[in-house]
Amino acid sequence: MSDEYVYDEASGEWVAGGDAPAPATAVEVRDAVGNVLADGDQVTLIKDLKVKGAGQTLKRGTLIKSIRLTGDEQEIDCKFDGIKGLVLRAEFVRKR
Repeated sequence: MSDEYVYDEASGEWVAGGDAPAPATAVEVRDAVGNVLADGDQVTLIKDLKVKGAGQTLKRGTLIKSIRLTGDEQEIDCKFDGIKGLVLRAEFVRKR
């Protein structure tokens, strides 16, 4: 018997590690050309984007490494030098 427990956010209860229910629906995030994106993928920008609050413009062709999915089918979370908390719309990126 396992002593590991996992918190199930849907029910608000702690359940045994092997008894955790699977997520109801996984969100499928697709880039501008229809490729499915996953955590850790590298993407390239397909157009110049002005970053609000940073006073910077990310140029077309900029490589963004190690994206994270947010649970929203159109938003991805990523890191870029000098910009904290960057969230991009999936329609402006292409999987590399």
